[in-house]
Amino acid sequence: MLNHKIILASQSPRRNELLSQLQLAFEVVLKEEVDEVFPDDMEALKVPVYLAQQKAVPYHEDLKKEPTIVITADTIVLCDEQILGKPADRKEAVKMLQMLSGKEHEVITGVALTAADKQKTFTVSTKVFFKQLSIQEIDFYIDNYQPFDKAGAYGIQEWIGMIGIERIEGSYFNVVGLPVQKLYTELNEF
Repeated sequence: MLNHKIILASQSPRRNELLSQLQLAFEVVLKEEVDEVFPDDMEALKVPVYLAQQKAVPYHEDLKKEPTIVITADTIVLCDEQILGKPADRKEAVKMLQMLSGKEHEVITGVALTAADKQKTFTVSTKVFFKQLSIQEIDFYIDNYQPFDKAGAYGIQEWIGMIGIERIEGSYFNVVGLPVQKLYTELNEF
């Protein structure tokens, strides 16, 4: 990695913080936003990698200038075979949290590592188990944390995670938004 510049192509403060904690030198470079749309018939497990690859496309010209690795990622929440992205508004956030309440769901992050001559992709999946949430808890969380930039309308590291998540199976950091252990391994092998 030492002979490559590393770019994190993400507006997410959580991804920025997690990557910083790996003690890697990188910079955040933002290009035009890519619409997070995917083919209707695409298998849910393939969606996060597909979106991560789409997010890498605007950086292709930059990769020709100097040895660079661009990190792009997308996280989805999968509950009852339905993909939950970022809620459009308060009403949708309430609906999502009610759907997750008292159930198990899956958080899947797709990551693309893109250089001028190659691309490596991977996914990490974590099972999350929510307790039954009251409407008062849901309202309090949405009113105080505004989770409109988070897939599934929640952040595990926030109040709702502390009071509502009974357990997880898999990577905690994946649920936060970036599976840093797997990312570190993949960067070293890249």
